[in-house]
Amino acid sequence: MEFFGEAINVLQILVIALGAGLAVWGVVNLLEGYGSDNPGAKSQGIKQLMAGGGVVIIGLRLIPLLSGLFG
Repeated sequence: MEFFGEAINVLQILVIALGAGLAVWGVVNLLEGYGSDNPGAKSQGIKQLMAGGGVVIIGLRLIPLLSGLFG
């Protein structure tokens, strides 16, 4: 069972890192949209930022609940 606990920790780190990367890329697109007055980049940026934040929340809240399945 130790393996599953460690695997869940690694999964949590990976999901949070992917969500943070997506959020950062969304901020870059958002700033690019404001810099060049491109409404398409603004829209894409805010969508990526919100999606990245959602993935981070999943990594923080949902994945630790998996440890209860194997405990």
